[in-house]
Amino acid sequence: MALTVAVLMDPIESIHVAKDSTFAMLLEAQRRGHRLLYLTQGGLAVRGAAPWAYAAALAVRDDPADWFRLEAPAWIELGRVDVILARKDPPFDAQFLYDTMVLELAQAGGALVVNDPRGLRDANEKLVTLHFPQCIPPTVVARDAAEIKRFVAEHGEVVIKPLDGMGGRSIFKSGRGDPNLNVILETLTDGGRCFAVAQRYLPEIRDGDKRILLIDGEPVPYVLARLPQGDDFRGNLARGGKGVARPISERERWIAAQVAPELRRRGMLFVGLDVIGDWLTEVNVTSPTCIRELDAQCGLNIAGTLFDAIEARRR
Repeated sequence: MALTVAVLMDPIESIHVAKDSTFAMLLEAQRRGHRLLYLTQGGLAVRGAAPWAYAAALAVRDDPADWFRLEAPAWIELGRVDVILARKDPPFDAQFLYDTMVLELAQAGGALVVNDPRGLRDANEKLVTLHFPQCIPPTVVARDAAEIKRFVAEHGEVVIKPLDGMGGRSIFKSGRGDPNLNVILETLTDGGRCFAVAQRYLPEIRDGDKRILLIDGEPVPYVLARLPQGDDFRGNLARGGKGVARPISERERWIAAQVAPELRRRGMLFVGLDVIGDWLTEVNVTSPTCIRELDAQCGLNIAGTLFDAIEARRR
């Protein structure tokens, strides 16, 4: 059965097609004969109680020189769309929050939204890990610099980051005796007004910050180890990390099994778990990546597995 699949994403003209997971989803949807519609944040609206979107029919092709065609946009009632892929990149700011409220109206009108809008609001990618204390390294979340400094004194080397970052931005490695610790905390907490999260530094990062992809609660059988390069301790691909596919380990399967039932209950159909060594560090729900890299290295079709799950829910 052909579906109408709308995608809410960042500007399609700016994506890197060889690495973009949303693009992989669009290619697969088109291959299956589904109709594609392209939405951006600026095109969302609510008329009365009904969600609407200024949407353009979209065609894609796997060509880095010419990867999309858009028709003239028109207003559509969003609840009448079969599937909405909510793939706007973080940060999860106030405007993204409002987007989820519009998407929730579309969901109430009958659209399948991937991932669930309420789940997106509730599952902060740093804080949701705290629901699985058996899986995470020692962690503290606070606005108060003294509380984080107490944690640093206890654990020595730490990583400190904001709650709304992505792609390795504003992540600091610090520790006892660091003369920059005070200014790091002032910056990240905005002088005590914003939460920051600190975790014990995991030296296993040298072996990669591993991304586990979950589709409807089931892990993909390979993970992407994102290896730090040069003098940067971060493995994020956006910060120059090198992605190397590896078979999923028993520990990684265990972590996936611990978190999957709760994420599935929250309507999280496509999720990326970040694991360093034996520990879960983040749960990515807004726009998880690494499909293209794993597909290319392992001969997979991860978007195909995702659309199998989507189509099963639309039958």
